[in-house]
Amino acid sequence: MYYFDTHAHYDDEAFDADREELIASMYEFGVKKIINVGADVRSSLNSVELAKKYDFFYAAAGVHPYDVTKMCENDVKLLQKCFDCYKTVAVGEIGLDYHYEDADREKQKYWFKKQLELAEKVEKPVIIHSRDAAADTYEIIAQSRIRRGVIHAFSGSAELAKEYIKLGFYIGIGGVVTFKNAKKLVKTTAEIPLSRILLETDAPYLTPEPFRRTRNNSQNLQYIANKIGEIKQIEPNEVIKTTCENAEMLFL
Repeated sequence: MYYFDTHAHYDDEAFDADREELIASMYEFGVKKIINVGADVRSSLNSVELAKKYDFFYAAAGVHPYDVTKMCENDVKLLQKCFDCYKTVAVGEIGLDYHYEDADREKQKYWFKKQLELAEKVEKPVIIHSRDAAADTYEIIAQSRIRRGVIHAFSGSAELAKEYIKLGFYIGIGGVVTFKNAKKLVKTTAEIPLSRILLETDAPYLTPEPFRRTRNNSQNLQYIANKIGEIKQIEPNEVIKTTCENAEMLFL
């Protein structure tokens, strides 16, 4: 039994000072599989390099909605080349983010659809980012042919989570579930089956309690698993085992 972190960003500059040492320490904390997730073309390529360097790392390649304003058709070709490496297991992090007023919604939707088409072409699951864009994200996915993936850092209602599950998706749960103001996510976690939950950190972001507002890393998965166990009134070991099996089924 071991932890599987399905979403991290170890290529982030936050890890420049001690990346190798930190990654080398993961096994002693029971973390034996990590997916490093791309946010743009460069970080996607960096994710592939990390996957090649470390046996227990895998990569996802995609462009985050924040970064699609600079995308061009050649970027999709570069992302596709990432899948020449067998350890590139998903298209992501892709999706929609309307949080900021200046978000170019039409451009985000265009490149979201293009990257869903890439996922269909390379026959890989997707890692979806959705922030303040629940209706459009769901509509685009439902109208696509993609039926394998995870809704990363899920923040919607329990009802929406159940609709995604009907489409074949998993729900990614990270450190936010430990926050005092996470009532909606706690409710969602209680109502959806453990068989559809994935553990994730989003390292270096979204650090769980009791280390909130510090740099996150995969060693903190234990606090997320403990909270899910508390919510579902089951042993943390059951959470760890089942979420690992879920991740392997989806990505590997």
